Amino acid sequence: MTVNMTKGQAISLQKDDGGALTAVRMGLGWQAAPRRGLFGTRTREVDLDASAVLFADKQPVDVVFFRHLVSDDGSVRHTGDNLVGGVGQGGDDEAILVDLARIPVHIDQIVFTVNSFTGQTFQEVQNAFCRLVDETNGQELARYTLDGGGQYTAQIMAKVHRAGAGWQMTAIGNPANGRTFQDLMPSILPHL
Repeated sequence: MTVNMTKGQAISLQKDDGGALTAVRMGLGWQAAPRRGLFGTRTREVDLDASAVLFADKQPVDVVFFRHLVSDDGSVRHTGDNLVGGVGQGGDDEAILVDLARIPVHIDQIVFTVNSFTGQTFQEVQNAFCRLVDETNGQELARYTLDGGGQYTAQIMAKVHRAGAGWQMTAIGNPANGRTFQDLMPSILPHL
């Protein structure tokens, strides 16, 4: 059963049977919003990029994004860059796979971000979402929908963080500005 998350909401990443999830996929989907022009409605391709920044005690120690597809320890993997979105017609356009069982013990948080590499604002995007899927069976666990456009070029989407012996996901959904994850670091830090 999918939980439709709201900003700030946290959910446990424990299975219904009490077992812990071992592998999850953070999926990102979007479409370019149609725009009215002089000669009718048209869409302009939008290149959104998903990134995962791995933290140890509030310090960034690794990142997975379109130019570094696998974390140094191999526990987090990006499936590849999508330059236009909407390819999956509601499916994931980019995905980051997280093997929770392989994440080193010193990593305590993974923050997922989305940014417009080409600098277009979220006013030019529609049907954008971030979702968490149990990678072992394909079941969608949680979904966070980006509502309302805006004059920003990025969003701090969600974080997966240690909670006792297990993991939790928290929807963040804070707008930011930046074309790369490096530009977003000042916006990420308050959410750690």
